[in-house]
Amino acid sequence: MLPSRIRLERTCFACPEQYDVFVDGEKLGYLRLRHGEFRAEYRGEDVLWGEPKGDGIFDEDERDEWLERASRAILEAHEIHCRDIG
Repeated sequence: MLPSRIRLERTCFACPEQYDVFVDGEKLGYLRLRHGEFRAEYRGEDVLWGEPKGDGIFDEDERDEWLERASRAILEAHEIHCRDIG
């Protein structure tokens, strides 16, 4: 289950599978699966990288897991960023 502060907006329904990530309504991240490599970015910096089974689109049995892991990594990076500037 995605953290409640996170909203994903899928921006491509073919290859590559990609999403914009919103934290508290602000676009702060990007997710992309292409050529078997998945990455999650927070403000342009990679915060998660992996190699799921899917090549350009997740297999149905892995999508939720990878999107949740990426969302949590972005939220963690955001919380660290907010503490650092706070």
